Amino acid sequence: MTSLVSIIIPTKNSEATLEKCLESIRNQTYPNIEIIIVDSFSRDKTTKIAEGYEASIIEVGARRSRARDVGAEKARGPLILFVDSDMELNSCVIEECVKKIREGYDGVIIPEISIGEGFWAKCKALEKACYIGDNVIEAARFFKESVFESIGGYDPELEAGEDWDLNQRIGHAGYRVGRIHACIKHNEGKLSLRETMLKKRHYGKTLRLYRIKNPKEAKQQLKLVRSAFIRNWRKLMKDPIHALGMLFMKTCEFAAIALAEF
Repeated sequence: MTSLVSIIIPTKNSEATLEKCLESIRNQTYPNIEIIIVDSFSRDKTTKIAEGYEASIIEVGARRSRARDVGAEKARGPLILFVDSDMELNSCVIEECVKKIREGYDGVIIPEISIGEGFWAKCKALEKACYIGDNVIEAARFFKESVFESIGGYDPELEAGEDWDLNQRIGHAGYRVGRIHACIKHNEGKLSLRETMLKKRHYGKTLRLYRIKNPKEAKQQLKLVRSAFIRNWRKLMKDPIHALGMLFMKTCEFAAIALAEF
């Protein structure tokens, strides 16, 4: 008998991307799945779309980290996966994650690639491609429910860096984290430089809390020129236009974070 996997998706006015997300879940090769939507009182068709995929819907006014924890509290499965509403899963993601758990791992990292339209989306895609296989940047999003509960779930005070924080607490507790090859696509849409700066400025408001809580790790993760870029210099050299755009974009994002933090 296959173990039930509970997939938890926080939403807020997510009608533009949610259907593709849920369709990718419906098309999984692993059969035993429940979907839990934790919705922050959307005013669009988010909940209607979710109902069409027989998802359980919880309405709660909470930020992303707390919303995930609420979803985990309602999960019926011994295995849980956290997905954002603008993500699409490769068809064998859950099957591969379950296999990793059966091999003795407690959490699983799923590589994430970025898709979208326009110049800045391609710059973001190049950045994300550099992080695949990087233990400093990537973090687990598939867990044994018992392990997730034992370490206290996501820190509700963190709206940025919460996935890193959780991953580090799992490691410090002595649990094992593995990784799979099947990936998640993160749909950035038609990304603009202004949009990414505003997003980072918003996240920057809680990044100070993350730095205080995880000072050693933050020094490695919150650098402008990350080791992943140096390690993947050949990849960047093959696409110099978008590589330069990526570095400019990262500089702007860091400036936005700095303004929010100080």
